[in-house]
Amino acid sequence: MKNLLACGLLLAASAPVTAQTPEEPAEMEELTVTAHPLSAEGLAQAGLVVEGETLTRNLSANIGETLHRLPGVHNSSFGNAAGRPVIRGLSGPRVRIMEDRLDSLDVSVTSADHATTVDAFVADRIEVLKGPSTLLYGSGAIGGVVDVHTGRIPHDRPDELTGGIEARAEDSTEQVSTVGELDFGAGPMAFHVDGFYRDANDYDIPGCVESDELRAAEGGEACEEDGTLPGSELETWGGALGGSWIGERGFVGIAVSRYDSDYGLPGGHGHEHEEEEGEEHDEEEGNPTISLDQTRIDLEAGLENPFRGFSSANLRIAYNDYDHEEIEPDGEVATKFDNKAWDSRFELSHRELLEFTGSFGVQYSDKNFSAVGEEAFIEPVDTTAAALFWVGQRSFSRFDLETGVRLESVEHDPAIGGNEDFTVYSASLGFVVPFGNAWELGLQSDYSERAPVPEELYSDGPHLATQSYEIGNPDLDEEQAFNIAATLDYAGDDWYLSVSAYYTEFSDFIYQFATGEEEDELPVQQYDQEDATFYGLDMSGGFRAATFDGGSLWLNGMFDIVEAELDIDGNDNLPRIPPWRIGVGASLDWHRITARIDYLYVDEQDDVSEFELPTDDYEDLRIFISTHVPARFGKFELFVQGKNLTDDEQRYHTSFIKDFAPQPGRTFEGGIRMRF
Repeated sequence: MKNLLACGLLLAASAPVTAQTPEEPAEMEELTVTAHPLSAEGLAQAGLVVEGETLTRNLSANIGETLHRLPGVHNSSFGNAAGRPVIRGLSGPRVRIMEDRLDSLDVSVTSADHATTVDAFVADRIEVLKGPSTLLYGSGAIGGVVDVHTGRIPHDRPDELTGGIEARAEDSTEQVSTVGELDFGAGPMAFHVDGFYRDANDYDIPGCVESDELRAAEGGEACEEDGTLPGSELETWGGALGGSWIGERGFVGIAVSRYDSDYGLPGGHGHEHEEEEGEEHDEEEGNPTISLDQTRIDLEAGLENPFRGFSSANLRIAYNDYDHEEIEPDGEVATKFDNKAWDSRFELSHRELLEFTGSFGVQYSDKNFSAVGEEAFIEPVDTTAAALFWVGQRSFSRFDLETGVRLESVEHDPAIGGNEDFTVYSASLGFVVPFGNAWELGLQSDYSERAPVPEELYSDGPHLATQSYEIGNPDLDEEQAFNIAATLDYAGDDWYLSVSAYYTEFSDFIYQFATGEEEDELPVQQYDQEDATFYGLDMSGGFRAATFDGGSLWLNGMFDIVEAELDIDGNDNLPRIPPWRIGVGASLDWHRITARIDYLYVDEQDDVSEFELPTDDYEDLRIFISTHVPARFGKFELFVQGKNLTDDEQRYHTSFIKDFAPQPGRTFEGGIRMRF
């Protein structure tokens, strides 16, 4: 049934990717532009916009891996299917994943092994805000935002039928992926259809499953190469149907989407269970799996010039019915997670008010979460959040100013125990100073607060994804952050540069520490609060090295580094902080051919927290080649690429299972894309 659905959608679908022209630089992701205050491109804040050939080249089975090679962005990686972005060392409840400006509404924040249901394969573009974004998106965005734009609710009537299809395959996992999209109109109506299917086996690895550091710590001997990573298989499919009525001044639309995924859990999940008689049985052969399904409904309405003094009004509402089962190797359902949630926001953009243009906004969300089973480490909880915000911008003769404020109330109502209420505030002030020829200096200062999430407050049980027994702290206070950042941008015809430096001081930073005790044969991790400091640097740039008949050659590079420490005596390192990276590359556009080579070096990470093992350095060499072939009824693109061509053992320090699950070895991928 899944295969039939995927094939049917492909016949009426397209890959939402745009091609770059030879005149465009190959890497122009780092942007700081003057835009609508509600745009993720922002004014003074460092932002990334990923689309076109860059998105095509980096597409992966999870959103974290898709964005992993961008400056300041890493992947929490939990096998092939699960991976959330880590932005400047911050992840989990501090980075908000969104779909078309509304929350993903899944339970990926709850645990690192829970996949996010926002799929990059159906993205038109992906916007990333690096740094506090609580003003617009709430306390869960204190570290940054990833917003995937899908176009599932049309805003304009297409003049003709448009769409296409894409199929790709790779050898490491024998993975086959298909995706498609179709847009068309009928009278005042506009419609959108998309669908995707992905199937992969366990992926190949270049060395051993367990790291050298882990085997040394356990007193083990050198191992034989394992060949593949058990538990890294996946099968994912989904699609959406959307439609809008479009008038002269606005639109109203709805989209219904489905997401289903069955995937394995690699690394360290083996454990013992107790029978009802109190006897223990041995762990089953194999790895546990997750069976996930989600139905989501999105509503959106927009109106231009709603009334005097206001330029536009926009209403977005999303409802999500989500559940997944964690299944033991013997087929027994160990734990079932359920999340029924909705998110809404209303934005009213005003014309000049005290010489500021901007937007007033209201946001409200409600999440009913439950976990039932022997591995449920948190009781059911209902979380509601309500917020008011305003953002505005004003242009002066020598600079532009952006500012805003937000007031948010968060309430957690657990099934056991009393309610927890938090009131959090955010404020921001930013400047953009243009100077010279195409130069811009952005300065940003933010004060943000974050309410603790239920996992931090109420956890009490074994959490096998983190290989620990987690204990929450109901006495946690709001987390506070003061951030300053400076971004220097240049975008010319023949070269570009983006440099962003940041410094963030956290008060009452929420973290886990090892108590030194054990529960259920697992080390106990307790939530607590201390002050913390994060600082670092992101850089990217490139220049046109040569121009010739029919094309040009660009050279580019990137660098990022982040440092993080707690204000405590003794070992003050925070866990899973990424090491510094440096990358160089070259991109050739010649007639209908695009060729790119990239080299990335990732340093070792030995500034580790207590009971955390260090990670070795590694290299990643990639090649991408594509050609565009015009056709009578559209445009074809053929592409091939090689990843990790040196077959280096790669372990992401940001991953909970880095010592049990290396990244794929040498991988070759090929695909075809057609647009019409």
